[in-house]
Amino acid sequence: MGIFKAPNVGHGSDPIVTRMVEQDKVPWYKKPNLRKMYFFLFLVCMGVEITSGFDSQLINTLQFSAPFNKYFGDGYINPATGKLDIEAGILGFISACYQLGSILAVPIAPWFNQKYGRRWSIMTGSLIMCVGAILQGFAQHIGMYIIARMLLGVGIVFAIISGSSLIGELGYPKERPFLTSLFNASYFIGAIVAAAIATRTTNIAGDWSWRVPSLLQICPSLLQVCFVFFLPESPRWLVSKDRDDEAFAILTKYHAEGDANSVLVQAEMAQIRSTIKIELENSKQSWKDMIKTKGMRRRVLIVVFLGLFTQMSGNTLLSYYQNVLFNLMGYTTTYAKTRINIANQCWGLINGVTIALIVTRFPRRWMFMLSAASMATVFMAMTITFHSLSEADEAGVKNQAAQIASLVFFFAYSPCYNIGNNSLTYTYLVELFPYAQRTMGIGIQQFMGKAAGFFNINVNPIAMRAIGWKYFAIYCGWIVFELMFVYFMYPETHNRTLEELAFLFEDKEFADRSVRAVEKQVNEGHMEGETPAGTEKTEARTVERTV
Repeated sequence: MGIFKAPNVGHGSDPIVTRMVEQDKVPWYKKPNLRKMYFFLFLVCMGVEITSGFDSQLINTLQFSAPFNKYFGDGYINPATGKLDIEAGILGFISACYQLGSILAVPIAPWFNQKYGRRWSIMTGSLIMCVGAILQGFAQHIGMYIIARMLLGVGIVFAIISGSSLIGELGYPKERPFLTSLFNASYFIGAIVAAAIATRTTNIAGDWSWRVPSLLQICPSLLQVCFVFFLPESPRWLVSKDRDDEAFAILTKYHAEGDANSVLVQAEMAQIRSTIKIELENSKQSWKDMIKTKGMRRRVLIVVFLGLFTQMSGNTLLSYYQNVLFNLMGYTTTYAKTRINIANQCWGLINGVTIALIVTRFPRRWMFMLSAASMATVFMAMTITFHSLSEADEAGVKNQAAQIASLVFFFAYSPCYNIGNNSLTYTYLVELFPYAQRTMGIGIQQFMGKAAGFFNINVNPIAMRAIGWKYFAIYCGWIVFELMFVYFMYPETHNRTLEELAFLFEDKEFADRSVRAVEKQVNEGHMEGETPAGTEKTEARTVERTV
């Protein structure tokens, strides 16, 4: 075994459908039905993460608002700045209630998703978030604001689990990795909107300086409510409910532009039907399935740490507590803070989208490792610069070089994080779990991510005010551990369809049964002189399995 090869990276079945898709040279934008579906996927599914981005910046930017600090801080004056503020513990809890609501929803959301379908789960989550946003905007006291944020957290879990699954299950195999990678990139759209709103609302006199942006959090959810039923249901969910004809009609319309004789669609259908049949024969679709086999236990272990890594790689610290960080850097005016913040969100969107369109072309493990290694490097540099700033502050002098360097590394963190934990999280989750356990797997990731976020959001302000720059050193050690975990535990899932990855850690006989069903369908189709969608007719041929 080579030193750079991780042990047991898993195995997929023979990529027959993947090879067929590669023969289709017609781009998605020249396919009217597929183009229309992608438009609604963006509004509905990718719009889910717009809410997450909006929320992260909402709490961050509201800290710049004196009326917000006065209303919920009960007149508390920060001894370090002499300005109105909210005590660290209370501020942390207000921020973390979003995560707490998500944690409470995790046991219910996957079950609801499997029983009622992806679209109804998105609708339910969006309606809950609409109620939460209205209560948040008209909150009369801190208790009401906390309940509102918990409702937002409940709703977002329903929407994320179903939205990320629906993107992966509806997308054409060639574009699926790009779609799932762009899912998280839409986070920055919400973050930019919230940051831009803050530049105008933070200086409003009175409580509307925080009520207006709090109410506007309803907008992404309204998009989902209005457009979710313009999308088709997941073909895989329909097959699991014995509604094969509906599933075939959806695949025909969107993956073959209405050509019911497409061998590709027939192969996809055979692959989906056979794989889900095998999965359901060996699954009760209960939480016990997650620890039933060695392969599933490994998936759960991976997804537990993936959830932790998405929230404990320093991103929560840099997203939710910019007010504290900017003060340490020496940028103390509201004008400077809001402008740096919106610039960082725009930079995040630019590099996030660019990376999402590129990163899926490469092996997943290598991209996760590149992300962790670069994040560790940036945090080490930030530790050094904040140490220098702390020493300068104690000496009563100004270290302009460290001030500029800390801001540079603050901006440098975004692309490092986006390479792995942003662009690949949902791509990897959808690929890692078979259909029967997919929503539960994403649910576990959400539970661990929100739990980590809840912990971090409560601890970060207290730790930063207690030990300052030393807190960055703790993150350095954790991110190095993240790199090692990825190297030893993450399997490779690159360049396979979802069904070809369904038995990644299981007995290869399961995968072979699915392959035989696809081979039979493809060979029958070619013997009748049919061709995959998007390709010219060729002479009849058979498909042999790759050994």
